[in-house]
Amino acid sequence: MPVGPMSFYGSPSYLFTSESVTEGHPDKVCDQISDAVLDAHFAQDPYSRVACETSATDSLVVVMGEITSNAKVDVTKIVRETLRNIGYTRREVGIGCDDCEILVRLHRQSSEINLAVSRDSIDDPAKTGAGDQGMMVGFACRELVDGVEINTEYMPLPIYLAQLLTRRMALVRREGIIPYLRPDGKSQVTVEYANGRVKRVHTVVLSAQHDLDIDQSRLRKDLIEHVLRPVIPASLLDSKTDIHTNPGDSWTFGGPAADTGLTGRKILVDTYGGSARHGGGAFSGKDPTKVDRSAAYAARYVAKNLVAAGFAERLEVQVSYAIGHPQPISVSVETFGTGAIPDERINALVTKHFDLRPGAIIRNLNLRRPIYKATASYGHFGRNDLDLPWERTDKVEALRADAFPAPAKKR
Repeated sequence: MPVGPMSFYGSPSYLFTSESVTEGHPDKVCDQISDAVLDAHFAQDPYSRVACETSATDSLVVVMGEITSNAKVDVTKIVRETLRNIGYTRREVGIGCDDCEILVRLHRQSSEINLAVSRDSIDDPAKTGAGDQGMMVGFACRELVDGVEINTEYMPLPIYLAQLLTRRMALVRREGIIPYLRPDGKSQVTVEYANGRVKRVHTVVLSAQHDLDIDQSRLRKDLIEHVLRPVIPASLLDSKTDIHTNPGDSWTFGGPAADTGLTGRKILVDTYGGSARHGGGAFSGKDPTKVDRSAAYAARYVAKNLVAAGFAERLEVQVSYAIGHPQPISVSVETFGTGAIPDERINALVTKHFDLRPGAIIRNLNLRRPIYKATASYGHFGRNDLDLPWERTDKVEALRADAFPAPAKKR
């Protein structure tokens, strides 16, 4: 459930927690393989229809789903390259990229779904139907400490910090700063709010897979020095901040060998860390005709521009679709009591300035490109390390001009 005005803004001490996982987490391994397969098809055929699922376990990866495309893709090679890039080069670490068994079970998309989506033209937004029914959610917020914004990505602070921690954990592993780390890992951040404002970081959990015979006191020191301190502002940490490192003690055996992975199972890690509702389904492995993905991106684009324009401090957009229909069934905005203008007025601005038809989303956000594998770990939103079209705030000036028109000059 979203953080509502009664609990969030009315409480002098409100705790909220979000988690993130590294690229070596078994479910994220599967997300990356599925999106790598999607990207490979889009690189050759931008009109590919892809719904690719992956499961990975001890020495076995299974790639399955529906793909209709003119591309010629070596899926087995993609799986091995993805595992190698993550760092899974042998089973003892989690899975061996060169010796694991790979099963590929892919077939063409249902002709009925294809007809419902395409209708008469795959490029005409008036005739391009949604690939499925469902509702999708976008969210954005301002996180303030003493009136100053903590991050400029308009993301909830708990998930924003959790994602930065896991990205940092992967960086120090890859660059040899903490050379004994292995690919699997997790973070968790609890932020304390006071009357809707960030007060402090209450708790941090860092769990990292590591080589054999690593002393846990050394691991704790290294994680705090090289991961936590460079990420979390010192002003948010105090003597009461609780820091846990590998709370389950030694963690040497991880990845798919220790825990079976599956595409689409870390949906709150992919989005807003539980600060907003999650609609529709998972993202990875799906081409943008699937509104589960493209409309969630569009809803984030809408929400971020509205918050950046100053219309609300916390804002959630919900949009719904029916399969085969080129228009959304519903569009609604919730500001949780933080709106600078009435929600009805914001809804009208959304209708005027944003085209949420599936075909228009694909066209306006330029989604028929191989840009998806990079989003499959560390979140799809609030990414300042990627140039993602749904993260741009290019509608702000037009929205402000429409909402607050300049008074006419007297003659």
